[in-house]
Amino acid sequence: MYSRYARRYARLVTMPSTAPSPKRSAPLAQGGAPSHTLTDVTASDSTLRRFLHGLPGVDAVGLEARAASLGTRSIKTTSKAYAIDLAISMVDLTTLEGADTPGKVRALGAKAAHPDPTDRTTPTTAAVCVYPDMVAVAKEAVAGSGVKVASVATAFPAGRAALEVKLADVRDAVAAGADEIDMVIDRGAFLSGHYLKVHDEIVAVKEACGTSARLKVIFETGELSTYDNIRRASWLGMLAGADFIKTSTGKVAVNATPANTLLMLEAVRDFRAQTGVQIGVKPAGGIRTSKDAIKFLVLVNETAGEDWLDNHWFRFGASSLLNDLLMQRQKLATGRYSGPDYVTVD
Repeated sequence: MYSRYARRYARLVTMPSTAPSPKRSAPLAQGGAPSHTLTDVTASDSTLRRFLHGLPGVDAVGLEARAASLGTRSIKTTSKAYAIDLAISMVDLTTLEGADTPGKVRALGAKAAHPDPTDRTTPTTAAVCVYPDMVAVAKEAVAGSGVKVASVATAFPAGRAALEVKLADVRDAVAAGADEIDMVIDRGAFLSGHYLKVHDEIVAVKEACGTSARLKVIFETGELSTYDNIRRASWLGMLAGADFIKTSTGKVAVNATPANTLLMLEAVRDFRAQTGVQIGVKPAGGIRTSKDAIKFLVLVNETAGEDWLDNHWFRFGASSLLNDLLMQRQKLATGRYSGPDYVTVD
C-alpha cells in the first residue's frame, strides 16, 4: 500500500557519501568468509564457529562515521510528509509491562488501527506487540484493520528458561492468533561461544511458529559487547531461518543505535546477495522522535536499498515514537504544532 511513499522517498534521500565506509562482509563467493556452503556451516559447532569468526572484522571507527554521516542528511518538506507516513506504517506499537491490562491492549489496538481518529488518511501501524497472554485481546482489537499482532516469547526479555518452556510460550502465542513472534536469543550461550546451541534454538522456535507466524530474532545488541559479535549474531540468526533480525528488547540501557542498525542492514544486504533470501530488520528501543525515524530510513535506503523501505522488511519497535510522528504529521498538514494533548497517551 505504501510502495509509492517508498519509491518517492528513496529518490529523495539517495546521495553520495563522503564519510569513510566501514569494512563490509563480502558475499561468500567473493572470499569474504570461509569457503563453506551455507548448509555446511551449521553441520557442527566447530564449522559454525569457524564460519562466524571468519567473517570480516568490523571497522568500528568507519561504521560509526558512516552512521553519523548518514544521520546529517536533510530532506525537503514535501518528502518529509512521505517519510513520516512511511515511518508510521512501520511502527510495531508496543506495550510490554507487567501492569498491562485487557483495556490497555484494546486501546493500543484501536490506536494502531486508527492512529489519528481526526484524519483517516493516516496509515495504520504495522503491528501491535504484546505478551502472549494478551494476543487474543489484541487480535480482537485490530480485527479487519490489516494490523498484525506480534508477541514476544521465549521467556522475554532475559530468555532464561528451558527450551521446552520457550517453545510452549511460542505455541501459546501462535495458537492465540499471533502473526509474528519476537524471540530472544540465549545471550549467555552466544557469548560463551555455543553458537550451535543458539542456532538450534532459533530453528526450533521457527518450527513452533509453523506457517502462520513470521519470526523476529532479538539479539539484545547492548549485551553483545562488540560490533563483531553483532555481525556474527546477524549471520547466525539468518542462517537459522529468522524472518527478521532485531536489535533489542528495549529493556536494557543500550538499545537500537544508528551504528548497530547499519551493521545489521549490511548483513541482510550481503545475505541476500549470497543466498537470494531477503530478511527484515527491526531496530527497537530508544527511537522516540520523527527526526530519529527519518535518520533510520536514510540508513535503510543507503545501505540495504529501496527494497527494504516497506513494513514487510523494516519495522520500528517503539511505544512513544508514534505520538511524535503524528504531531509532526499534523504540523505539516495544518502549519501549527498541536502538541501532545492532541494525541492519545499510550
